[in-house]
Amino acid sequence: MSRNRLLKSLALSTALALGAGFLPGVHAATTVPPATDTLSSGVYYEIFVRAWYDTNGDGIGDLNGVTAKLDYLKSLGISGIWLMPINNSPSYHGYDITDYYGINPQYGSVADLQHLVDEAHKRGIAVTMDMVINHSSNEHPWFVAAQKANDLHRNWYTWATKRPNLDALSATDTPIWHAGDDGWYIGVFGGHMPDFNYDNPAVRAEMIKVGQYWLGKGVDGFRLDAAKHIYVDFKSDEHSLEAVQKNAAWWTEYHDALAKVNPKVTLVGEVSAKSPKELAPYLKPLGSIFDFPLAEQLILSAKSENATKLESLLKATYDAYKLAGDAPFIDSTFLSNHDQERVMSRLDGNVEHMRVAAAMLLTLPGRPYIYYGEELGMEGKKPDPNLREPMRWTREAGPGESRWKPSSVNQGQVVSVQAEEDDPNSLLHTYRTLIGWRAHNSALRDGKLEAVVTGNPHLFAYWRNDGKQRLLVVHNLSGKSVMWKPKGDLLPKEATVLLTTQTQASLKDGHLNMPAYSTVVLR
Repeated sequence: MSRNRLLKSLALSTALALGAGFLPGVHAATTVPPATDTLSSGVYYEIFVRAWYDTNGDGIGDLNGVTAKLDYLKSLGISGIWLMPINNSPSYHGYDITDYYGINPQYGSVADLQHLVDEAHKRGIAVTMDMVINHSSNEHPWFVAAQKANDLHRNWYTWATKRPNLDALSATDTPIWHAGDDGWYIGVFGGHMPDFNYDNPAVRAEMIKVGQYWLGKGVDGFRLDAAKHIYVDFKSDEHSLEAVQKNAAWWTEYHDALAKVNPKVTLVGEVSAKSPKELAPYLKPLGSIFDFPLAEQLILSAKSENATKLESLLKATYDAYKLAGDAPFIDSTFLSNHDQERVMSRLDGNVEHMRVAAAMLLTLPGRPYIYYGEELGMEGKKPDPNLREPMRWTREAGPGESRWKPSSVNQGQVVSVQAEEDDPNSLLHTYRTLIGWRAHNSALRDGKLEAVVTGNPHLFAYWRNDGKQRLLVVHNLSGKSVMWKPKGDLLPKEATVLLTTQTQASLKDGHLNMPAYSTVVLR
C-alpha cells in the first residue's frame, strides 16, 4: 500500500471515529494521527501464519511476514494479535506439537518471533500465542518414550493396560481410546493427539515452565486451546461438576504461576459451549473466555434481521457471569474462527448483513477478535483447510502471497486488501470505521452494557457507560428504514447523533430515523 493511500485511509477512519459518519470521497488529511499514536481499540486479530504473508519465497507465510504487515494491522486499528500454533509440528495446522520450546522452521526462528514481538510493541500491538497443552503430538519425544511401560514419561499420558471399551466416546463424539505399543491411551482429538495426564505434578510443572519460557521472550499471553478438555475427556464428563472444578483448579494454578513472570499476562480460553452457564466457571481462573453462544447468535440475528433472541441471550450471559464471582473478567467476543465456517459464507455473501454483524460485535462489551480476512469478506466452508486459505493482499497474486493451498471459493480480485483500500464503500473501510469508533470512545471500549427495549424486533439498542461517557447504540438489522421514538425520558432533549454508518441517519424532535442496515451512536 502506498504511503499516500495509507494516509488517506487513516484520515477517513479517524474522521469517522470522531463522528463524521461514512462519507465516501471526503479526505480530512489534517486529522491523521501521528505514526506513533498508540490509542487502543482493544480489538484483537487472529492470524494463521502459514496463510498470512511469505517473505522468503517458499509460498508459506512466516513470522517475518507477520512483522512485514504490522503496519496494515496498525492502520486497521488492531491492539493485539493471536498467532495460531507456531511451535514445531508435523501437521499444516500445528495443533499437534512436537517441541514446545521451538518454532516451526517453516515459520522462522525464536529470533524471528522476538523481532516480531519487538516491532509489534513499538506499534502498541500485543502478541499472544496459541498454547496447545491439552495434548501433544504422538510424534513428540515424550509420547514416543511413554510407549514403554517403564519409562518416566509413561504417566505423562493416560494408559489402560487391559483392553478398554473401544466404543467409548470422547467429549468431541469421537473414539477416545487408541492403541499404542503397550496398551491403549486417551486422545480426545484423535490418536495423533494423545492427551496429557494433568493429575501428574510433573506435567503441570512442565506446562507452567513452557508458558513462562515464552513470556520471557516477550510474548504477552496465550490463547488456551481446548481449555475445558484438560479434565473433560469422556462424553460422560461433559456435565460433570467434578471435572469442571478440576479444570478451574488447574487454570488457576497456571494463571498464578504465569503472573509471577508477567502480572499482566493475557489469557483467553477456548471453552466450546452452547450456553453462558457452561462458560461462567472459567471466568475467574482465566480472566477471559471466548463467547461461543454470543458469536452464534450475532450471526443468526444479522441473517434473520431479528434481534429478539440476541437481547435475551445477553441478559442470560451477564446474569450467568455475575454468579461466577466478583473477579474482573473480559468477555472475548468474535464472529468466527479457524474451526468455523467463515461469516460471509454463513451470511450467503450478503455484505450488508456482514456490516451489521461487525457493527454489533465492535460496539458490544468485551475484547473483540477478528479472524484474518473477515474484514475483507473472505468466504470459506468446511473442510478445515478451506477455512484457513491464504490472505488476499493484491488483486493479482504476486510476491509475498501465501500459496500453501489454492482458493476453494474464487471470489475474484475485489476481495483483496488492494482492491478494498481503493474502494471507500468496502467492507474493509467499514471495519476501520467501527474499530476507530471503539478506539476514540471509551464507553464503547470499556463501558458496561444496559439493554434497551425498542419494541421493534429489527432494532437492537443498548447503553454503554464507563462513568466518563454514556452512549446509546442503536442498530437497524433490517433492509428497510425505521423511525423509532424512544419511550418516556430514555433520551435527554439535548441528545445528538455522535456516530453513524450512514449520513442519512438523523435525530429530530425525539424521533430517530434509521436507514436500512445502519448503526447510530447517540450521546
